Amino acid sequence: MYSANIGRYDTAVGEAAFRPSEAVPADARRVAGPEFDAFAGRDVSVRELLGGMATMGFQASALAEAVDIVEEMHTYRDPDTSARPTIFLGYTSNLISSGLRSTLRYLVQHKHVSAIVTTAGGVEEDIIKCLAPTYYLGSFTRNAGAALRAKGMNRIGNLVVPNDNYCAFEDWVEPVLDAMLGEQEESLERWKRGEIEEDEVLRWTPSRVTARLGKEVNDESSVLYWAWRNGIPVFCPALTDGSLGDMLYFHTYKASPKQLRIDIVDDIRRINGLAVKANKAGMIILGGGVVKHHIANACLMRNGADWAVYVNTAQEFDGSDAGARPDEAISWGKIRSDGRNVKVYAEATIAFPLIVAATFAKAQQSEAANGGA
Repeated sequence: MYSANIGRYDTAVGEAAFRPSEAVPADARRVAGPEFDAFAGRDVSVRELLGGMATMGFQASALAEAVDIVEEMHTYRDPDTSARPTIFLGYTSNLISSGLRSTLRYLVQHKHVSAIVTTAGGVEEDIIKCLAPTYYLGSFTRNAGAALRAKGMNRIGNLVVPNDNYCAFEDWVEPVLDAMLGEQEESLERWKRGEIEEDEVLRWTPSRVTARLGKEVNDESSVLYWAWRNGIPVFCPALTDGSLGDMLYFHTYKASPKQLRIDIVDDIRRINGLAVKANKAGMIILGGGVVKHHIANACLMRNGADWAVYVNTAQEFDGSDAGARPDEAISWGKIRSDGRNVKVYAEATIAFPLIVAATFAKAQQSEAANGGA
């Protein structure tokens, strides 16, 4: 078709510029986006919008795929036992600081997830929001750090947090730690008196600490409250890396020579056990770092998760686990070779509400419409 034009150019140049295409596979999907004319006269549902984004390319397609994978893990039932899969949810503390907290609380309140892994900030920030008006919209650039420091304000991205809120947290958590220490010491004394066996001695773990905090805060806006109420463990392997760690540090001096003991080994047995016993396992991980790896490593114990959805903005060029794509986890056995997986390169406060609206929330509304069936 273009052979007549090649004569005007050097033959090598012509072959390079006008190389013929191979046949497009019959099952290839054409690039297209939402056709809004099709929705004229009515509102567009989130599911319809994301369905139209599936063939847009770039991260729109990844987001639509994440919706499909989450929907599959949410609706799966074992054909023999009707058992639900075990769904691990991981999120970093900044997401609790943001308004995404209400979305995370919704998932826990309605038992859509089986276990949580978060950071110390993900624990304490949830409690702090129950204690005082907190977290105001600021700016990424407008407020100089030194000026905020002088005013007793802290900045988390474009959120501003009064330092007094952390003082309120200290006042609230100190008597809780006192009570926990008292229960630990009483348990030890009972063992010494031969009233209980050694394996019955109270051992605080990060997940038992977070459950206790959720019980004590007794606030329905809290993720930890609903986790405690619904028996969903909240694992926090980096429990001391934040304000809560500061409080534990100060408490060692106040309570000396006694000291609150927190056993991290029992928690690794617990989370790995959840993965090993799961008939199917799914990972939904928002952000990176310890929350991402802790869940993935638990799934390694069962030869990999069946589903995995990552949502973060980290890149893989530096070899970090935060930036690693699902394919790297497959090489370690943390995701099954045949498991469905996707990484969405997006900031979670944008992407995750859309994912939840098109999956868990849609299912919840459907069940309510059918009388809870």
